[in-house]
Amino acid sequence: MDHGDSQGQVALLDLHFQAEGTVGAFLVRTSEGPVLVETGPESLYGHLEAALQAQGFALEEVRHVFVTHIHLDHAGAAWRLARHGARIYVHPKGAPHLADPGKLLDSARRIYGGAMERLWGRLEPIPPGQITALGDGETVRIGDTGLEALHTPGHAIHHITFRLDDGLFTGDVGGIRIGDGPVIPPFPPPDIDLEAWSDSIVRMRAARPAFIYPTHFGIKRDGPAHLDSLEENLHRIAQWMRGELATGIAEEALVPRFQAYLQDLLAGHGLPVEVIQDYEIADPAFMSVHGLARYWRKRAASAPTA
Repeated sequence: MDHGDSQGQVALLDLHFQAEGTVGAFLVRTSEGPVLVETGPESLYGHLEAALQAQGFALEEVRHVFVTHIHLDHAGAAWRLARHGARIYVHPKGAPHLADPGKLLDSARRIYGGAMERLWGRLEPIPPGQITALGDGETVRIGDTGLEALHTPGHAIHHITFRLDDGLFTGDVGGIRIGDGPVIPPFPPPDIDLEAWSDSIVRMRAARPAFIYPTHFGIKRDGPAHLDSLEENLHRIAQWMRGELATGIAEEALVPRFQAYLQDLLAGHGLPVEVIQDYEIADPAFMSVHGLARYWRKRAASAPTA
């Protein structure tokens, strides 16, 4: 498994969410100290601290944190780093939810119920003065390093892909990819938008990335092939779901069918059972069922009637 890029500027931090190699953060070394892209959930804050220490840094040294979007597996620990004085960089639509996370917490509790704190930990407000909302195309320079914010909706309306030289930190819009497996897009509610996602893939391609840094999971050295796999499976999986929904099947009954469909798809690539299980940890089937069902219902409701 890759733990660094070819220049040694980016290091992968495995946060060990239920298993190795499912949720990561990235350390970027700059002339002004360590920078983080993604934080993982607050429940894994101790793992983040240990991973940074293994790279020779303390959490208190991190003064700049970039999050691709505000979902808890990506930005849930941002407030803890802000307590140490870090500045948090985020999409303008995500910034208010970091300053006042009430709606974000309510949404997560509805989904995860009593497992909320065990999975994701606590979530507390970040002072607005420590949050920087990044415009599309805006570049933040930290010493000798520049990170460019590319607004890339599709997975979430508040999603940013960060470009660093010839690499892209793609959060979830760049898909889930465990090891050398295929790229599987995660489709959670509420704002899946396939048209916007396709446009975001075009935009990521235009950056001509040699490296892809997906939060789930790793450092990938085949940027064009990664995006090809993402685009293929975006349409394949969404259309499969559309066909299933057309039969009138209930969403809850569709969850095991969707899980089996993905398992067959992954097994077709020769992946062992343990890796297929890691895909499910990083991208639970029930989330994608509910997200895609919501998307196709909205599409049907907005379609013109004869």
